[in-house]
Amino acid sequence: MISSILPTYNRAPLSFVKGEGAWLTEAGGERYLDMGAGIAVNALGHANPDLVAALTEQANALWHVSNLYEIPAQRKLADLLVEHTFADTCFFTNSGTESCELAVKMARKYWYDKGEPDRTDIITFSGSFHGRSSAGIAAAGSEKMVKGFGPLLPGFVHLPYGDHEALSNAIDENTAAILIEPIQGEGGIRSLPDQCLKGLRDRCNYHGTLLILDEVQCGMGRTGRLFAHEWAGVTPDIMMVAKGIGGGFPLGAVLATADAASGMTAGTHGSTYGGNPLACAVGARVMEIVTAPDFLPEVLRKAAKLRQGLEGLVAAHPGVFGAVRGEGLMLGLKCNAPNTDVVEAGYAEHVLTVPAADNVVRLLPPLNLTEGDIAEALTRLDRAAARVQAGSHAD
Repeated sequence: MISSILPTYNRAPLSFVKGEGAWLTEAGGERYLDMGAGIAVNALGHANPDLVAALTEQANALWHVSNLYEIPAQRKLADLLVEHTFADTCFFTNSGTESCELAVKMARKYWYDKGEPDRTDIITFSGSFHGRSSAGIAAAGSEKMVKGFGPLLPGFVHLPYGDHEALSNAIDENTAAILIEPIQGEGGIRSLPDQCLKGLRDRCNYHGTLLILDEVQCGMGRTGRLFAHEWAGVTPDIMMVAKGIGGGFPLGAVLATADAASGMTAGTHGSTYGGNPLACAVGARVMEIVTAPDFLPEVLRKAAKLRQGLEGLVAAHPGVFGAVRGEGLMLGLKCNAPNTDVVEAGYAEHVLTVPAADNVVRLLPPLNLTEGDIAEALTRLDRAAARVQAGSHAD
């Protein structure tokens, strides 16, 4: 007999009923330190009072009117994003998956309107994750993502991650865009070196190809810059955003230059809920907080402290951990023991982490976690590692 909830998730036996800051309270009253933040979604922690106030004020005024009309909260958030990024314009979605769909459409429509309708190929890379829609799984191309869901949306060229020769050979007159994550999240916290991102930008400029960045997981301050590509000193043509932008409220966006977005005219795309007043009121408050002068320097300071502690755990538990990966507060522990054992041992020690590919455990805590949260996380991860070593991770 099938569950009333479609059984597509392998859920941990935990039911959380309340959250505050970096902490969650389970139905039985036990508290857990959340170092996953809803997979990088709760960027400002649980029940953040500023976000609660923004949501409550908007909820008491207006929930939904649809994009048939002007939405002041949407305009405010769009103006903030344009002010603080490379973008000239943005379109609001409800998720990263929807952002991927639009980014693909935008790139192909761009070339169609330029008189090159056959220029539809989008180059992507192994280990990538761009959501679970038809376009998203076709873009990733891994067997895990696509098996059983054919026929796939055509027009994606999949290359090995880091293979420069393959990239050079793949770009041709049919290449519309290159799509890449500056840091792969689901792929195991693999950072694209700055020089490689600069190289991609140079190649795109040379061939006239669009550069699409997926910053759904690594954006919104997670690396210590508003967006991860800023570290390399380059800008994309199109960028996918979601997760942290809503601080826990479903919200995504596609940001673009005026040129890249030139094909997207009235009627070419739409969304019933995208950019609704509730989501945009929260998103605008997130932007105001994250772009305040002192916020991102604090993210970097705390990230350095957390990383130093994680390096200590690697040294103390070489049979469990092999290395620390990532940037800012998007960190990964490359494991020598099974990463699922580490996650389960964390449950036993009441600390939540997120598994990823390449036997990695992700740490994606709220950007405003406290010094005490960091110390407590390291203590609990240390105990979790000891459990794994002792073979008692599931106790």
